[in-house]
Amino acid sequence: MIFDYNGTKVFYEVSGEGSDLLLLHGWGCTHKIWDAFVPEFALKHRVISIDFPGFGESDEPPVVWGVYEYEEMLEAFCASVGVVKPSIICHSFGGRVAIIFASRVEVSRLMLVDAAGIKPKRSLGYYIKVYKYKIAKWWILKVLRDSERFEKMRAGKGSSDYASASPMMKAVLSKTVNQDLRKLLPSIQVPVILFWGTADTATPLSDAELMVKLLPDSGLITVKGGTHFSFLEDPGLFRSVVNNFMK
Repeated sequence: MIFDYNGTKVFYEVSGEGSDLLLLHGWGCTHKIWDAFVPEFALKHRVISIDFPGFGESDEPPVVWGVYEYEEMLEAFCASVGVVKPSIICHSFGGRVAIIFASRVEVSRLMLVDAAGIKPKRSLGYYIKVYKYKIAKWWILKVLRDSERFEKMRAGKGSSDYASASPMMKAVLSKTVNQDLRKLLPSIQVPVILFWGTADTATPLSDAELMVKLLPDSGLITVKGGTHFSFLEDPGLFRSVVNNFMK
């Protein structure tokens, strides 16, 4: 199905009947990452999964969006398809959107799965690298005027997510990754479960531990040795938690 958001096509799927359960995927993924779980979840819920703009079958944003623009799109989407007081399961980047959404809109429950939302801690070495990169960029583009050389240099920098993204989505990633949402967590008054891999390097366990301290009603469940995709690495535990936690 397609939701038209001011000319931007947003793809989504709906399965089952019952209370609304919203599934939000992470960066570089699509709604299909939930496919193995949807049939079971749909036995008790109306399951709604979307492709965020810039991923899967949805259009890219028309301009460089931050997390707040994605959340505004999600609010409009929910109003359009009649999503009421949903429970939310969100992974990685989807966690960023869900944190803002749950601080603004009435939700039932929230499950943060290896979720983003805490701005990464930066070492002095990191800032030195950034400064060197900016100097090199200025030198190559302004003095040497060699855009091809700059693109080769840029290709070797940054994460795999950044390297594989389109120019528009590179800009979106740069904007969203620096948005720290911890100040919103105390305002989320509904029950929250955090499901985390202990070996997650993208959103480390320390992020989850900080979130638990800031969320008024929350608990943390870990997958020993699990990475950023802990829910796929221990699907049995994930299913069990969802079935016991979600109404």
